[in-house]
Amino acid sequence: MKHEIIHTLTHNFESHANQTEDGTEFWLARDLQHLLEYTKWDNFLSVISKAKSAWEISGESIDDHFADVGKMVSIGSGAEKEIPDLMLTRYACYLIAQNGDPRKETIAFAQRYFAIQTRKAELIEQKILEYERVQARNKLRATEKELSQVIFEQTGGNQNFALIRSKGDTALFNKTTQQMKIKWGLSGTKPLADHMPTILLKAKDFATEITIFNAKQHKMKTENQISNEHITNNKSVRNTLLSRGIVPENLNPEEDINKIERRLQTEEKKALKNPEKLNDNDK
Repeated sequence: MKHEIIHTLTHNFESHANQTEDGTEFWLARDLQHLLEYTKWDNFLSVISKAKSAWEISGESIDDHFADVGKMVSIGSGAEKEIPDLMLTRYACYLIAQNGDPRKETIAFAQRYFAIQTRKAELIEQKILEYERVQARNKLRATEKELSQVIFEQTGGNQNFALIRSKGDTALFNKTTQQMKIKWGLSGTKPLADHMPTILLKAKDFATEITIFNAKQHKMKTENQISNEHITNNKSVRNTLLSRGIVPENLNPEEDINKIERRLQTEEKKALKNPEKLNDNDK
């Protein structure tokens, strides 16, 4: 997600935040509907219903996080009418976002935004970019697993999958996997992809997706055919990056993705362990 988009979305979500008299943050469902780009209220209500069901499982009161309220709206000629709305805590908004489609940029943003207990734009951006990198790494793992399965199904074995993947690295970086590990100061057993920046994870994933597609489409029956296909695709992706001024082997390594994933999980559990309630002052 681009820097400008993150800051714009952060501003939009922050500008619709409200506070109760005791300082508890909340958002109105009608506002959240538009922030998450749901065009129809009824469709959004079904998502809210799923979120409520998820909270009910915990045995806690729904009213602590989903409070029915009315909202006055103009109907023209100076007249107004009341429409149903809800006050939603940060945790309620988080549950709603989790029940949305993460392929939508605003929902993917909201899933992280509501799990972060900070209002500092810089920290929000950092956490969202870290989360995107974790997602990209997990996507590459899944795609490579699929390629390994395709090789097995179409050739009768996949014992050379690691070699095929390594040849793809060489085509992408113009250096062998081992040479890149030395350049980045990594141990011999550490996966190179665990330290790749997001742009390279997505580049490798794209090349691998093309290999899978063509291997199936052209019914490739030998590992050599699939290997050559994978090399070609990684070279093509490399050329695209070079044409945009990105030299893969000159990019710096990033923090171990496994450390980032553990840190994000710990922070999220901590942030959501004792969420603020709408009626904390009454207890």
